[in-house]
Amino acid sequence: MTMSDARGTRERLVVIGGDAAGMSAASQARRLRGPDELEIVAFERGHFTSFSACGIPYWVGGDVPDRDRLIARTAEEHRARDIDLRLRTEVTELDLDRGRVRARDVDSGAESWTSYDKLVIATGARPIRPELPGMDAPGVHGVQTLDDGQALLDTLSRTRGRRAVVVGAGYIGVEMAEAMLHRGYEVTVVNRGAEPMATLDPDMGRLVREAMEGMGITMVNDAEVTALLTGDDGGVRAVATEDAEYPADVVVLGIGVRPETTLARAAGLPLGEHGGLLTDRSMRVRGYENIWAGGDCVEVLDLVSGQQRHIPLGTHANKHGQIIGAGAGGGYATFPGVVGTAVSKVCDLEIARTGLREKDAHRVGLRFESVTIESTSRAGYYPNASPMTVKMLAELRTGRLLGVQIVGREGAGKRVDIAAVALTAGMTVDQMTTLDLGYAPPFSPVWDPVLVAARKAATKIRATV
Repeated sequence: MTMSDARGTRERLVVIGGDAAGMSAASQARRLRGPDELEIVAFERGHFTSFSACGIPYWVGGDVPDRDRLIARTAEEHRARDIDLRLRTEVTELDLDRGRVRARDVDSGAESWTSYDKLVIATGARPIRPELPGMDAPGVHGVQTLDDGQALLDTLSRTRGRRAVVVGAGYIGVEMAEAMLHRGYEVTVVNRGAEPMATLDPDMGRLVREAMEGMGITMVNDAEVTALLTGDDGGVRAVATEDAEYPADVVVLGIGVRPETTLARAAGLPLGEHGGLLTDRSMRVRGYENIWAGGDCVEVLDLVSGQQRHIPLGTHANKHGQIIGAGAGGGYATFPGVVGTAVSKVCDLEIARTGLREKDAHRVGLRFESVTIESTSRAGYYPNASPMTVKMLAELRTGRLLGVQIVGREGAGKRVDIAAVALTAGMTVDQMTTLDLGYAPPFSPVWDPVLVAARKAATKIRATV
């Protein structure tokens, strides 16, 4: 085990994690301070850096033709900007008292210590992988990294059977169901919840289920996986629940993720109730002047509920990185929080949400009214107008917008951005009805569906006062 060399008068910034938050932070810090003032060392345990994990289902499904299109910036490009990026190197210990990290070369096993003046923790999230029989069998795949995606594609190229079981029905689950469908597989989704997409209220999740069943996907809800059964060759052959077995030639796990804070916990850094690191608005770890954290390993402020949440999204991670890089580079910036906006799709069905669900509002003690409306993506008389359902929650008496969920076809999903802006601005549903949105028959009815929901919610709120 060796100690790092003396650095002279330069400061050293050490970054743990080479994807969105970590490398955005490193790049922003480098823009603000040159290599003669700030040395930057970044550790990444995988083979790739700055890649889009969100794009993996579309690469597996064939919409994205090759892996490299998902890489925003290669290791060589980062190194060309005087960032000492060390791939296949995993940080195994934080020594906060002495200001250093211990790292291990994944391939050789060699270990060394590297000291730091400033530290960025961007360790991401780890997939939930239950300890069940057969979980490590050949043919069982997670899809968090590019290596995971390649391993799944390799399995698909070798597998003769055409039966895929997806475990979990969140964002990754429904997106991987679509990918397997595009690959020509018979797809079964096994979901422990009453309806898919637990980020929606159950009545909106039901619309997703009905649409997926209409696409030929077999949905199994209220089902807890008890084991993955293997065949004579040791490979997976079925997914078992308490009531049934579902034949599988390949299994894809989409159960969700948790903050990867093993290092932080061992070092005694502050964690929230969801297991994520706690930071201030400048993304500094609370109580530590020279340590920042961002991305999927942190908890963030929900601007609607006022509570801390864990929301693992690439949009947040990149913003965190910019904020962190500004601070580490000697500048100043803050991250105010989020409203919980997300959008996804399964085949031609678009699914979007922002703000609070009913159970979220109940949990934080908010009283509210909810409305649901049916509308179309375009003027009803215009060709190819498609239906969409919009659900809206508004606070009782004040009329403050609390949340919006949208399920529909082409043109539905991105309408959630209207609501995201309104939530961020703290608008009431009555104020939303006067928004000056773009209109032409190919793009919207004269009353946009989100505004139709806002009108209905405002009317309902007025009736309760």
